[in-house]
Amino acid sequence: MTQPNMEAFWMPFTANRQFKAAPRMLVSADGMYYTDDKGRQILDGSAGLWCVTAGHNRKSIVEAVQKQIATLDYAPPFQMGHPKAFEAAEKLAAMAPKGLSKVFFVNSGSEAVDTALKMAIGYHRVRGDAARVKLIGRERGYHGVNFGGISVGGMAGNRKHFPVSLPAVDHLRSTHDLARNAFSRGQPEHGAEWADELESRILTLHDPSTIAAVIVEPMAGSTGVLIPPKGYLQRLRQICDKYGILLIFDEVITGFGRLGADWGANKFGVIPDMLTCAKGLTNAVVPMGAVLVKPEIHDAFMAAAADGAVEFPHGYTYSAHPLACAASLAALDLYREEQLFERAAGMSPYFEGQAHQLAGLPHVKDVRNLGLVAGVELESRPAAPGRRAYEVFLKCWEKGLLIRCTGDILAISPPLIIEKHEIDRLFEILASALRETE
Repeated sequence: MTQPNMEAFWMPFTANRQFKAAPRMLVSADGMYYTDDKGRQILDGSAGLWCVTAGHNRKSIVEAVQKQIATLDYAPPFQMGHPKAFEAAEKLAAMAPKGLSKVFFVNSGSEAVDTALKMAIGYHRVRGDAARVKLIGRERGYHGVNFGGISVGGMAGNRKHFPVSLPAVDHLRSTHDLARNAFSRGQPEHGAEWADELESRILTLHDPSTIAAVIVEPMAGSTGVLIPPKGYLQRLRQICDKYGILLIFDEVITGFGRLGADWGANKFGVIPDMLTCAKGLTNAVVPMGAVLVKPEIHDAFMAAAADGAVEFPHGYTYSAHPLACAASLAALDLYREEQLFERAAGMSPYFEGQAHQLAGLPHVKDVRNLGLVAGVELESRPAAPGRRAYEVFLKCWEKGLLIRCTGDILAISPPLIIEKHEIDRLFEILASALRETE
């Protein structure tokens, strides 16, 4: 194919000059595979960006979107409604973790996080507890790229260029403990005690009566597949309950079967007060996100507002967009009909076994996994952090495999439809790339 003119497009999270010197172009996709502009088949080892849960070009979702765009292409979400918005909310609430029965639609994970943070602060305010304005995130957490998300997030690279952030924020330490937990299979044994820092350090420093919410990913994905130690999330829940603090789970990555369960909350047996989701909500066909909320939070806003007043003055032009709602309804039906979450759970032991065969290969200092996700941490080159993983990423691309890299960590998270022979191929290519990277 003739390359397009690439001058106008400022690419996100990309070394633009480097990419445009040697572009990697995807032109079509089907099932487990992309096709590039040279006609090569590329095994999708990253589900796009953690988001193509059921694989590419699924007929039922495509047809639902085609039908919707020919019927109602757009409806304003402020003071107006359309049937599929309510249908999509009902279907999502029905599959949500127990007790999260209210749904607020947005357009991305970043928007979902900022919405949840506003809800948390607003909830305390409408209850007459306006002193609760502080938010607690976690080091190495990723909560999108809006100002709220990077404020509670803990990725240094996402924060250093933008020193203006929310003022009343602090962070728990990361749960990553390579010395004690390297090459864990599933949840690490060590590290639950790091949750106690919320009570022993942060609440002591800030006064619990000023804390609105704690936000964490059940499993941190974008920072390198950091899996919570056994008991860690349960302890966070207990401390939040003790001091009247809301607990928010960012399940933009962990929702919709990635961990071998419908939600991380159900996987770990910990129900938050709010949960953010996106990505797999529409199988990535149309941008969409949502905040799932306990009814008592929703009801507090309803009770506090005067008759006829807007209870929660927040939303987006494209909230509950008709095409997104159609895609979500079709995607959620597809997940259920094909039992994809159960399928991921059943495939997880095989995936785990193949992932851990990478142990002992050059520069591999950790392999960790849960469900259909694995992280492979590499030794960093002196004075060149991240370079080794990026070179492995490029070698995999050359060999017909798409994976993700973040720093010197490789992330593998294929669509849940992956077969055993494709798991074999995925890890064979990755092993070959590791051996060839010096």
